[in-house]
Amino acid sequence: MMTKEDYLNEYKTHKSMRDNVKRDNYRLQYHLMPPTGFLNDPNGLFQKDGVYHIYFQYTPFTAGWGTKLWGHYTSKDMINFNQEEPFLYPDISLDRDGVYSGSAFVEDETIHYFYTGNVKLTDREDYDYINSGREQNTIHMTSKDGYKISEKELILSNDDYPIDMSKHVRDPKIFKKNNYYYMVLGGRTSDNQGCVLLYKSKDLINFEYYNRIEVDDFGYMWECPDLFELDGELFLVVCPQGISQRGYDYANVYQTGYFKVDYDFDNNTYKISEFKELDRGFDIYAPQSFLDEKNRRIQYAWMGIPDAEYNNQPTVDYCWQHALTMPRVLSYKNNQIYQQPLDEMKNLRLEKIVSNCKNIKQKDTVVYEMQVDFDKSQDFVLQIRDDVQLSYLNHVLSLSLKQSGYGRSIRAVELNEVNSLTIYSDTSSLEIFINDGQEVFTTRLYGKLSNQNIEFLTENKGEVFFYPLKGYTIIKND
Repeated sequence: MMTKEDYLNEYKTHKSMRDNVKRDNYRLQYHLMPPTGFLNDPNGLFQKDGVYHIYFQYTPFTAGWGTKLWGHYTSKDMINFNQEEPFLYPDISLDRDGVYSGSAFVEDETIHYFYTGNVKLTDREDYDYINSGREQNTIHMTSKDGYKISEKELILSNDDYPIDMSKHVRDPKIFKKNNYYYMVLGGRTSDNQGCVLLYKSKDLINFEYYNRIEVDDFGYMWECPDLFELDGELFLVVCPQGISQRGYDYANVYQTGYFKVDYDFDNNTYKISEFKELDRGFDIYAPQSFLDEKNRRIQYAWMGIPDAEYNNQPTVDYCWQHALTMPRVLSYKNNQIYQQPLDEMKNLRLEKIVSNCKNIKQKDTVVYEMQVDFDKSQDFVLQIRDDVQLSYLNHVLSLSLKQSGYGRSIRAVELNEVNSLTIYSDTSSLEIFINDGQEVFTTRLYGKLSNQNIEFLTENKGEVFFYPLKGYTIIKND
């Protein structure tokens, strides 16, 4: 348990931690990071009265796993941010071991928050904390402004989940359809089958079990579900755990992707497509989306992943770990979801340098955006940094890292053609958008920050646009 008073008292004792973070050259320039400590899932995303609210899972006093709070950033333009004080604390018996992931739903000038209150029981020694020994409490509260909240109230507990569920049910997200509110919860059955539970409500308070969405033998746990409509189609984004690698697919320890869902809400039946990965990189998990006031479906994700074999030791040494991805706008075309950087990211551009694939004109910086428009699709090898290459050979696009990857080696995807690339490079991250966002690779990396020339090692033709970028402005609100 940690109250706001506990947090403020402990905060005073960690000045050296904050000073250490400031000294790290790998701090990102245009990504949201934990001020100190550990960040994971984005939570409770929304825009209201022109202000974006971005909350996140936050462990402030250690760069590893620990007691979870909700951190909080706000912005009016997605370029200049305010670092707010933590928003949620594990300060009641129903969430004493962590305010786990959740979401926000805005209606009639009221913000409804839903999250999982984690409780680990300690009254016995034989709990396995999978099928016993854990409370997963779905908690609701409201706010008018995104800062002050109503009293937390329990709306679902272990007794309200199906009898065949384990004690892993979490991560509520709301979807409205035909005047009903549907809540999705990620789950694990007692016989280790991943699924999403669907609950139905008329008032956002009283929820009744409605159905479950599942696929036979597709992981033992599904986390972080997000059900939404996009360009007239319904999608379920989810993070399955326990899927074996198949060729180039499912290469990470846990997966991040989506199903297209044909749901008949009148008869409560559905058909589900094959699973499609959202991102082919090393560091991607727990995406969450929202509609902003321009009606854009914007998605953030955790630029990290739990239980990976690779690591982020260079930032851990400076008392922080992980970040959120760039905000991405989702669209649906060619029977799949496409991802594009938010248009506001263009406001970070310092200048435009036009050249070609044969001789890329660039600045000595690793903080840039670079677009490549090929004259035609053909094989290539692009050296991005000293030991980082992006290659397209025999219809396989591969991102490979060596020492700077800290255990990250290679990820790949089969593509019929590659016509364009957009690379967003930050001090210790890469986000690469292929064919206008048909595929994406996201990774952390820790190498030299100067004299990193970008060049094609193959003969290719096309235009190159290089934009050095400035960073976000982040002001701490005391």
